Amino acid sequence: EWLNKARDLLLEITSKGEMGLCVGTKKQAQEIVKEEAIRSGMYYITERWPGGLLTNFATIKKSINRLKEIQKMKEDGTFNKLTKKEVSRLEKELGKLQKNFSGIVQMERIPKAIFIVDTKKEETAVREANRLSIPIVSMIDTNADPELVAYPVPGNDDATKSIRLVTSIIADTIIEGRKRFLSYLSESGVAIKKELEEEQPAILPEEE
Repeated sequence: EWLNKARDLLLEITSKGEMGLCVGTKKQAQEIVKEEAIRSGMYYITERWPGGLLTNFATIKKSINRLKEIQKMKEDGTFNKLTKKEVSRLEKELGKLQKNFSGIVQMERIPKAIFIVDTKKEETAVREANRLSIPIVSMIDTNADPELVAYPVPGNDDATKSIRLVTSIIADTIIEGRKRFLSYLSESGVAIKKELEEEQPAILPEEE
């Protein structure tokens, strides 16, 4: 029942073209969350939660822009004009930024919902989302407080099997919502769809 409520919420959000964020930084969840988020075109955090991601997005955006800037320098040949020492420093900075922000590079605004694997591990994320009234869908183990979460889904958040099961259901729901959004777009005019594809190249799913 709880899972159905969570699915209804995510369908409603994504069928309007809005985005969600997946969070799972514990070892058992990292790979699964990343795979399923990429499969469904969601943003994700699988390393450390960047403090202020939701409550101080403007500052986080600076780091994301810096990541893009260094990436561009690497691709457009600027690196070739720099000294080895400068390149090494930039490579190091790029590596660090990619580790922390690669799952949210395309995130232009705060997500409309957030999916969390373990609320105890992601306390800061829970606190920030609640402060901004962003609905949280989360797996809730026996040791977690369901009161902190709008859509608790009971499950063992330490077992990879149950993490994969719940996360894949969430991802399937997102994919369904995005399909609805795309069909709505194609009905209401190709122009808008084209505009969106240009705006979000890494997020729109490939045409089947």
